[in-house]
Amino acid sequence: MKTIFYAIMAVVLPLTVASAHDVTKSDLVYDSKGAKVTEVYEHVLPDAPGKSVKGVLVEYEPGGYSSAHTHAKSALIYATVLEGAIKSAVNGGEVKTFTKGMNFTELPGDRHDVSANASKTKPAKLLAVFVVDTEDKELTTPQKP
Repeated sequence: MKTIFYAIMAVVLPLTVASAHDVTKSDLVYDSKGAKVTEVYEHVLPDAPGKSVKGVLVEYEPGGYSSAHTHAKSALIYATVLEGAIKSAVNGGEVKTFTKGMNFTELPGDRHDVSANASKTKPAKLLAVFVVDTEDKELTTPQKP
């Protein structure tokens, strides 16, 4: 586990260098708008057989948001806001706003109910670092209402 933690930090720390679609706890979004997701990094973890680290850049246009979703069942995610502010809620919890430099974690099996740019006038970006089973190719699955 220590190796996985160090691998995450080695990827995230060098990159860790604000209002939107008005979402509330009860406002689950089942579509996406103004969201671009790009895998920017992938590496097999040599000291953790069957595990890989993957970096995903999520870019939101002003007012942009992603649909409610889950991630690969094996996914441990460490996300850092690189630009702007992001609204996020997991597992029916409260909607929180994370600004540039702040981070949050999603655990295997979590449901990401709200993921949105907190601004209608400025873009926002986050880097999500996944530690997943190497065979997991689908990192995100949108949820249906």
